[in-house]
Amino acid sequence: MRPRRRNYKPRRRGPEHRINKLITANEVRLVGDNAEQGVFPTSKALELAEEAGLDLVEISPKANPPVCRIVDYNKFLYEKKKKDKEIKAKAAKNDLKEIRFGPNTDDHDFEFKTRHAVKFLEEGNKVKAYVQFRGRSIVFKDRGELILLKFAERLKDVGDLEHMPKLEGKRMHAIFVPKKKK
Repeated sequence: MRPRRRNYKPRRRGPEHRINKLITANEVRLVGDNAEQGVFPTSKALELAEEAGLDLVEISPKANPPVCRIVDYNKFLYEKKKKDKEIKAKAAKNDLKEIRFGPNTDDHDFEFKTRHAVKFLEEGNKVKAYVQFRGRSIVFKDRGELILLKFAERLKDVGDLEHMPKLEGKRMHAIFVPKKKK
């Protein structure tokens, strides 16, 4: 059997917000459509919530006085979850797609990889193109830079070059971002 760790406190998974009797502040600020707005003693706010048949929910506990709303708690959680999901769906999902070249990449391969890069940029992804130098091919740095600049020229309609080709170790890379749609 494992010994217990000192000062170990298990996490309590209670409600996400304090509701009704769990609100400890003396005064609360009421907001929302279901009650008159203003600062009330907590007991008065609880009475107003009970009269409406709803819950008193603490929305912003760090405010002075804490901000509360009179709502149906389950409905409040449902709408909050729905709103968070919507925000997450609208968040930009920009992945970074990589395309690798060699210093002696042939024209057909170049065109094939360019078509893929165009498709990636049209989908809204960033593209990182790099030339991998192996062994003694590092002496052809200028070829690598020419390939990346030619690649940038082909992609100028759908993407912008974030920075000029840069050599890091045995790789020379450039990053392309999709053009902003008007």
